[in-house]
Amino acid sequence: MMAAVGVTEPEKEAVVEAEATCSQAEPAEFRKLSDIFESGWKLHEEAESSNEPSNSDTFQRKVRRGVELLEQATRMVNQLDLFSRNEELEEIATADVKYLLLPVLLGALTMKLGNSAKRLEHVQKAQVYYMDFLKRCKDYNIMTFEIPLKVENNEEHNEASVPNNPGVCSQSSLLFMASKRQAKIERYNMKKETEAQLKEIKSIICSGKADDEQTRKFYLLNLQRWINTSLEEIESIEQEIEILKRMEGTKRPQSTRPQRPPMQPFILTQDAVQAKVFGAGYPSLPTMTVDDWYEQHKKQGVLPDQGVPRRHPGDEENQDQEAENDNEADDEQALKIARDKDDWKDTRRRGYGNRQNMG
Repeated sequence: MMAAVGVTEPEKEAVVEAEATCSQAEPAEFRKLSDIFESGWKLHEEAESSNEPSNSDTFQRKVRRGVELLEQATRMVNQLDLFSRNEELEEIATADVKYLLLPVLLGALTMKLGNSAKRLEHVQKAQVYYMDFLKRCKDYNIMTFEIPLKVENNEEHNEASVPNNPGVCSQSSLLFMASKRQAKIERYNMKKETEAQLKEIKSIICSGKADDEQTRKFYLLNLQRWINTSLEEIESIEQEIEILKRMEGTKRPQSTRPQRPPMQPFILTQDAVQAKVFGAGYPSLPTMTVDDWYEQHKKQGVLPDQGVPRRHPGDEENQDQEAENDNEADDEQALKIARDKDDWKDTRRRGYGNRQNMG
C-alpha cells in the first residue's frame, strides 16, 4: 500500500517495472482488487514525489500505468457493488473505505498525462473524476463542504438572481469574494491539520501494527485531505478549460458566413505577347489583351461608340464612288466657268466698264 521506509529510488523503479511485467503476464481475474488498487496508489505517490520532467518517457509510462491500474480497480468495484447511496459511512467495511479514493486518484493522474494536443480532453476528464469523488464524499457526509457549481450553470443562476442594480451587484460581488476567501482560509487550515495527523498515523500504518480503528482513521484523513485538494483543483481546472477553449476558438474560423474575396488589380496589355511578358513579372495578377478588353466592354455596352450606326464593308465602296462622281461634276462646272470667262474677255477690251477714271 505505502512505500517501504528506506527503499532507494532504483529499487522503487525495479518494483514498478516488476509489477508492470507481472500485471501484463498475469490475467486480471487472478489479481486481487486490493493489490491492483495499492499498486495504482503507489504509482500516484511516486509521480507526485518524482523529480523527473513531466514530459519524460519514464514519467509518462508511470502515469499511464497508474491510470490503467486504477481504471481496472474501478471496474472491479462497480462489478462488486461495494457502495450504495442508501448506506451510511459506518456501514462500509474498513477495507473498502479506501476505494472511495479511486476517482480522485484517477483525476490527479489524468492531469499529469502528456500530449498537448489532447490537453483539453484530459482536463475535462479529470474534472469529471474530481466531481464524482466530491459527490460520493458528500453522500457519505465525510466532512462538511459545498460542491462547486459548473461555470455554465452558474452564469445562468447569477443572471437570474442578481437584480439590475449596479450598487447591489457590487455589494453582492464583494460578499461573494469575501466568503470565497474565507472558505479558502478554512480549507488551508484544515488541510494543514489533516496533513499533520496523517504524518503522525502514517508511521503506525507503515509499521504494520495499526488496528482497524487506526486504519479507518488513516483512510478518512486521506479522504478529507483530498476533498480540500479537489475543491482547489476544480477551480483551477475551470480556468484552464476556459483558456483552452479560447485557444481552440482562435484556430477555427469565427464566422461561417462566406466573405467576399478582395478585388485584385489587373494589368492591361496591348497584345498577347506583351501579356506574357508582364505576366511573367507578376504571376499572381491576371492579364488581358486590348482585344479581350474591348470584347468584354462591348458585351457590357459601355464602349463610347456604341449606339452610333456602324458602316458595312460595302458602304465604303459606295462612298468612294460618290466622291469620285462629285469630283467629276466639280471639274465640268469649273471648265465651263473658265471658258465663259475667256469668251467675255475676247469681246470686251481691257478697262471696259470702268468709267470712273475718264478724263
